[in-house]
Amino acid sequence: MAPKVLWIGLGNMGRGMSKNIAQKGNLDSPLLVYNRSTKRTVDFSKSLPEGKTEVVESLADGVSRADVIFSCIADDEAVKELYKTILEVDVTGKLFIESSTIHPDTTEAIAKDVVARGAEFVAAPVFGAPSMADAGQLVGVLAGPRASVARAKPWFTGVTSRGEIDLSDEPYGKALTLKVLGNTFILNMVEQLAEAHVVAEKSGLGTDAIQKFVDAFFPGPYAAYSTRMRTGDYYQLEEPLFAVDLARKDARHALSLAEAAGARLRNVETADAHLAQLKEHAGPSGDIAGIYGAVRKEAGLKFENDA
Repeated sequence: MAPKVLWIGLGNMGRGMSKNIAQKGNLDSPLLVYNRSTKRTVDFSKSLPEGKTEVVESLADGVSRADVIFSCIADDEAVKELYKTILEVDVTGKLFIESSTIHPDTTEAIAKDVVARGAEFVAAPVFGAPSMADAGQLVGVLAGPRASVARAKPWFTGVTSRGEIDLSDEPYGKALTLKVLGNTFILNMVEQLAEAHVVAEKSGLGTDAIQKFVDAFFPGPYAAYSTRMRTGDYYQLEEPLFAVDLARKDARHALSLAEAAGARLRNVETADAHLAQLKEHAGPSGDIAGIYGAVRKEAGLKFENDA
C-alpha cells in the first residue's frame, strides 16, 4: 500500500513539485496539501483534476494522517517555526523530506529534533527555476541515512525531477551547502549578464550582439535571463520568479559559509550589493533579474530599459 503524503508550502517551487507528486507519484489516495493561506491551497487544488489533492486546514491534522511529509517554504525562520509546530504531534516512524533553501546549520538542528522524536529526515533541496518545477525537471540533492534517502527517492527522478545528486550517509547539512553554493552560480550569472548588457549599451555595441553571443554559447538559463533583461520582464512582473529577499537570504548564507571556511565570495558580495539597491528601488516585489536595473542605475541609466 502506497504511503499517504502531505505537502507543505505553495510558493513558486512548491506548486510545481506538489502538482507533479499529485499527478505522477505512486499514491493510493489524494495528496494532502497545507499552506498558511487556505485560499491559495484551495485555488491550487481546484487547478488539478478532481480527487488528486485534499486540502487540510490544520497542520497537526495533516501531519498526523501522513506517512511522508514534504516541506518547501521561504526561509530559515519559517522552517524553524513550522517544525516547532509539527513536533507537537506524534511523528514516530514518519519520513520528513525538507526541500527549503536554508542554512546547513538550520537543517542539522531540525534534523536532530526530528530524529530524536523517532522519525526519519532527508535534506532534499532542489535546483531549478519554477518552470522546471512545473515540468518535473528539477535536480534534487538528497542527504541523510541511506535507508531514508532510498525511501525518499520515488518522489524525485521521474516525478518532480530529472535527476538526483545522491549524498546518502553524508551529513544533512552537506546538501544545503551544495544548494547554497549552487545558487551563487545563479547570482553570478545574473550579475555578469547585467554588467555585460550595460557596458554593451553604453559603449555602442548594443545589447542585440550580447544576446546573439549568449544564445550561441550559453543557451538555457543564461539566454533566458538575458532575454528577461532585454524585454523589460525584470521590472514588469506582478509576482517575482526569484524574489529579492530570497536571493539576499541565499547570498547571506553563502557569504557566511565562505567566512566560516576562511574564504571570500567576491562575486557574491558584488551581486548582493546590487540586490540591496534593487530592494531599495522595487521593494519586496523585486526579482533577481532586477540586478540589471541596479547596474543600469549605477552606470547613469534609468532602472527601466523601456523595452
